[in-house]
Amino acid sequence: MNNSVKNTARLLGAGLRALLVLTLVTGVLYPLVITGVAQGLFPGKANGSEVRADGRVVGSSLIGQQGYSLDYFQPRPANGLGENFVNTRYKLVLSGATNLSADNEQLVKSVRAAKAKVVKDNSTADYKVSPADVPADAVTSSGSGLDPDISPRYAGLQVHRVAERNHLSVAQVRRLVDRHTEGRTLGFMGEPRVNVLALNIAIEDLVAKN
Repeated sequence: MNNSVKNTARLLGAGLRALLVLTLVTGVLYPLVITGVAQGLFPGKANGSEVRADGRVVGSSLIGQQGYSLDYFQPRPANGLGENFVNTRYKLVLSGATNLSADNEQLVKSVRAAKAKVVKDNSTADYKVSPADVPADAVTSSGSGLDPDISPRYAGLQVHRVAERNHLSVAQVRRLVDRHTEGRTLGFMGEPRVNVLALNIAIEDLVAKN
């Protein structure tokens, strides 16, 4: 009986030592090393890819924002976003897609309404937008609803409106779009894109200089 108790005590001791070692290695040392490497080599990405303007953080280059006035370039719709009403202490935004099929009546209706709004909002005194000119990303949300980028085609469609409302020339605004257009990743992955937040910050800077 005594030997059995001693063996049990030894096993418990060995298990406790293993737990402590694993906790130290995987719960303390490993996270510290990874955090240190990330902060040393990729500080921007490690801290959320923050975007600063006027000395303060105004967003992240990875997260799309809604609510821009028509003085600015508009992002993709965010129809898949929602809020968590269970937690009443914080307003939590949930990302996601609508998960509606392509022939769903609700989706078709929302796309038609969005297209009509894009045509109306972006038609100016000397530039008329045709429904055929509206790209898909102007009327549909991304899978997460948080896409920070739009296509160069959608950005180009908005140039005349942004120029008119900010008393800028179309050429000035178009140059900004061209300057903020990124190509495919590594030359072959994804599609060309324009970061809306970065472009709108550039618009603010240009307006301030004029």
